[in-house]
Amino acid sequence: MAEESAEEKTEEPSEKRRQDAREKGTVAKSTEINSVLVLLTGILILRFLGPWIYRQIAGTLIDFYSDIATISLTHETLITLTHKALLLFAKGALPVAGSIMITGLIANVIQIGFLFTFKPLMPDFKKIDPISGFGRLFSLRSLFEALKNIVKLTIIATVAYLTLKADFPKMLQLSDTSVGIIWLFMLSVSFKVMLRIAIVLIVIAILDFAYQRYEHEKKLKMTQQELKEERKQMEGDPQIKARIRALQREMARRRMMEQVPKATVVVTNPTYIAIALKYEPSEQEAPVVVAKGKRTIAERIKAIAQDNDIPIVENKPLARAMYDKIEPGFPIPVEFFTAIAEIMAYVYRLKNRSAA
Repeated sequence: MAEESAEEKTEEPSEKRRQDAREKGTVAKSTEINSVLVLLTGILILRFLGPWIYRQIAGTLIDFYSDIATISLTHETLITLTHKALLLFAKGALPVAGSIMITGLIANVIQIGFLFTFKPLMPDFKKIDPISGFGRLFSLRSLFEALKNIVKLTIIATVAYLTLKADFPKMLQLSDTSVGIIWLFMLSVSFKVMLRIAIVLIVIAILDFAYQRYEHEKKLKMTQQELKEERKQMEGDPQIKARIRALQREMARRRMMEQVPKATVVVTNPTYIAIALKYEPSEQEAPVVVAKGKRTIAERIKAIAQDNDIPIVENKPLARAMYDKIEPGFPIPVEFFTAIAEIMAYVYRLKNRSAA
């Protein structure tokens, strides 16, 4: 049970996982939003541009059939007729088709932003695996889609029925009217039905988009192990990084030890801390710490100092205070000037005695 719970996707998806999924084309997207916006666009275009499209097509057809009896079929006239046919198609189809295409693009941008990738088009043999396909066929998502379509069809049928029922008395009064009036009435009722259906579908599309977002976030969730593996990939293996840091510290320590023979004096605790100081009055304004260390490193510093005849001075308070405040390569702060000056004076006296 512990292993199963460890594999549960309980962690929120990382930014890298979201970006990888987006590059693969795996995004939260509802086809219902595309469908309803395309439907609504088509309805509105036909409602407001329908009369103009009708007049354009009717005028072109009238001209076409008026001239067809007098036109002899030649290469030139065939080209002319073809141009007229293409013009007729453009006037009738392009306003609707162009608007629907633009609306479809806008619907995608609203949901997922600007995204251009070919990865969803790449062949994936997992998608044609019969076992996986059988599992998807009877999955919870398939059940949800089936229920959604049933509810959608039920709502559409109900809205259409109620709208037609309300206009049914008017239909009975059309028996003595002209064909033109009947046609206009049918168009008006059809527009009303489609518009109401579109409004209902907008609500369904919004709910479906919320569900798709929820499902998308659920799929992107990660197990704790996946999160750890991703961090390793992005930041590097912790063991390797620790080894690199250890090597860097060792190299820095080795360089530091190489500076101890150049020191002027070593201040000790006496056994716990050792700090090597270098001071050249003609080159430096203040003594510089060239090495410091505790325990084993302190012993090594003192051993190197003894081998190179460097004075070792015991001063516990000064050694403790300097150790926490000064790093190798930096001069001592002003607060230690007096104490260090006394030590340097002592060192120079020792050198003078040795020289005498």
